[in-house]
Amino acid sequence: MSAIDTLATALAVHGELRRDEPLARHTTFGIGGPADIFLTVRDAAGLAIATNAAHDADVPLFVLGSGSNILVADAGIRGLTVDNRARAEAADSTGLNYTLESGTSFAAFARKMCRLGLDGLAWAVGIPGTLGGACVYNAGAYGGCLADVLTRVRLQEPGGGDSWVAARDLGLVYRGSAFTRGQFGGKTVLEAEVRLTPGDSRTLLDQAATYDEKRLTAQPRGRNAGSTFKNPPDHPAWKLIDEVGMRGATRGDAAVSDRHCNFFVNYGNAKAADVAWLIAEAQRRVKGQFGIQLEREVEFVGAW
Repeated sequence: MSAIDTLATALAVHGELRRDEPLARHTTFGIGGPADIFLTVRDAAGLAIATNAAHDADVPLFVLGSGSNILVADAGIRGLTVDNRARAEAADSTGLNYTLESGTSFAAFARKMCRLGLDGLAWAVGIPGTLGGACVYNAGAYGGCLADVLTRVRLQEPGGGDSWVAARDLGLVYRGSAFTRGQFGGKTVLEAEVRLTPGDSRTLLDQAATYDEKRLTAQPRGRNAGSTFKNPPDHPAWKLIDEVGMRGATRGDAAVSDRHCNFFVNYGNAKAADVAWLIAEAQRRVKGQFGIQLEREVEFVGAW
């Protein structure tokens, strides 16, 4: 019996397990080949068990949140893919500090806080993704970011126990952290704690509605992974891509959105390879014309 088979047998009692699950069903891009093992967990304890089991079996692990901000290879993902639906939340006695499991929908939680009159996350009501992913990438929009409210995270050590780490020790920067720089290799976010401030629910909901309208006006609908590139200092990525003539560019069913050039979209049955070609071509042209290296915000995942 292979290591994959042994791991699948061991994890079958800890969640909903499938073999060769097409990941296109689980990404906002609608793109991605099969996962060798696809395990859905519904609490942080199950996520920790899966993390340790993969480590002990020496099988690669990928934790999938909402499936946004990633481009999964056409060949899929080898090893174990964990579909993280751990979504418990709890407030402390002040009602201002919340502890959330990492599979919590960031946008849904942000909107709930606005309704409760708790300030600090109105900017996040339209961000697709989970809290765990938001911690890794320091998600942000409209001048706000998770670092503004994050106090600490609980991390699972591969093959070991867990510990709480203060937000100040995560190296949070614009769309990055110690995770993205490879400094926390193998560690998995189980929970996070945020601290909010009292506010007025009507004011916060009005702010959220304004952000919703901005997104609806500026960003394309349909299947995409969000912003493709980080914005270089003083140079919006969309403007650079537009100026090198790639607005509306296509390859197969993949395209650079003609509404917002920093969004790459799947108009049908796009392949990951087609999207990757467009991304590389945008980087090549921008580097050649402006001397600026565009840095991807979308992460390439799987067997490339």
